[in-house]
Amino acid sequence: MALQYVRFAPDQLPDPVDCDAVNALITAGAFVALAVERDEVLHYIDRRRFAATRWRTADLFDERAGHLQNADFANVVVEALRPVPNLSLTSDVMCIAERVAAADGQMHPDEAQMIKLIRLIIMSFPEPKVIEARA
Repeated sequence: MALQYVRFAPDQLPDPVDCDAVNALITAGAFVALAVERDEVLHYIDRRRFAATRWRTADLFDERAGHLQNADFANVVVEALRPVPNLSLTSDVMCIAERVAAADGQMHPDEAQMIKLIRLIIMSFPEPKVIEARA
């Protein structure tokens, strides 16, 4: 059985810095938005209860957007998206990328390319293996 990510009750939310799910979602959103449609990323994570505090998530977004403007941005994206298949997060990552791209009411060609690239990166990782219990 593949590992599953967990949505948390409001009083049990994890620290976003330590959460692979939030890291992947922030990276996908920041990669598409590059800090332009930041609020859509923060609203999505808040509505879906992936993180405890909005301000910590906002700080993480700003930090990640800064990293994505550096020369090694490809490594940042790949490493953040690596756990996505094992966490069963593909649909959430693609959803946040598409919402961010559409947040201003239109999808720019660069945003569409980023979404395609995110999909390709995620699909390039091996599927989680199902390990059956031995009787």
